[in-house]
Amino acid sequence: MLDVTDFSVEFRTRAGIVRALDRVAFSVGRGETMALVGESGSGKSVTAYALLGLLDAAGRITGGSARLEGTELTSASPAALSAIRGKRAAMIFQNPRAALNPIRNVGKQIGDVLRRHAGLGARAAAAEAIEMLRAVGIPDPARRAGAYPFELSGGMCQRVMIAIAVATRPALLIADEPTTGLDVTTQAVVMDIMGRLAAETGMATILITHDLALAAERSGRIAVMHAGHIVEDAPTKTLLLYPRHPYTRRLLAATPTAAGNLADLRSIPGNLPDLRRDDLPPCRFAARCDRRLPACEAPMQWRELEPHHRVACWNPA
Repeated sequence: MLDVTDFSVEFRTRAGIVRALDRVAFSVGRGETMALVGESGSGKSVTAYALLGLLDAAGRITGGSARLEGTELTSASPAALSAIRGKRAAMIFQNPRAALNPIRNVGKQIGDVLRRHAGLGARAAAAEAIEMLRAVGIPDPARRAGAYPFELSGGMCQRVMIAIAVATRPALLIADEPTTGLDVTTQAVVMDIMGRLAAETGMATILITHDLALAAERSGRIAVMHAGHIVEDAPTKTLLLYPRHPYTRRLLAATPTAAGNLADLRSIPGNLPDLRRDDLPPCRFAARCDRRLPACEAPMQWRELEPHHRVACWNPA
């Protein structure tokens, strides 16, 4: 469904060029949910924005390929990307209240997508918007369609965002921290809705999250990101039981578990490197790594340790 190869992005700032993504590579199949995890600032959201052509004026794609059902996104014109967004690819943003239009009722916002990408008339779009609200579990959808975002709870706004995103049955859904700020019960409902829609339509899903427990429960595969690099990519169970990249192991050791003790948690030493440096090392985790070797100064290469489990490391655990 989506095949990303050597995808690189940089931002031009007053303080210098920020090399936000460097040769990012992954793929997502039809009906598959892949979780993209890592620390804040690792490049997860930038990856999503860049794929959908939503970078601001300072950002640009400097290399690589991203093909959605055979269509190359990196060279698509703004008009072509506008036609793809909302129809073939959609995104759920981190903050639904900020993403929704505050002066337009939610029914019309769903209807806008249906009129733009499904070619429905105003009356048909309004009726379908009500059905979409019902599909995502909003009670009394006919009345709620006339509500404005400030009149809805955070959980309801997130469900409206999901309804907008899946209204045209996209091939690809990118969910950027879709459960941030929601209570655990609402989190479960939101993720159940996304999973059900993916199962019904064959939609591929990229779940961007820093919550490893959520990724463990809701994804079939996990890609681990650090400082603009994907460092490990494996089926979920394999990665959680047999992490091989030193950063993945550190990330798991810093994650609370129901059976663990807070005293057992271990923070990851050091900080993310300054991505404005001209002398960034080939492995951006090297300065924080306790398994560093002289060989780590060489350009990183993917190593497939077993089928479907690959790691970018010269000295994997």
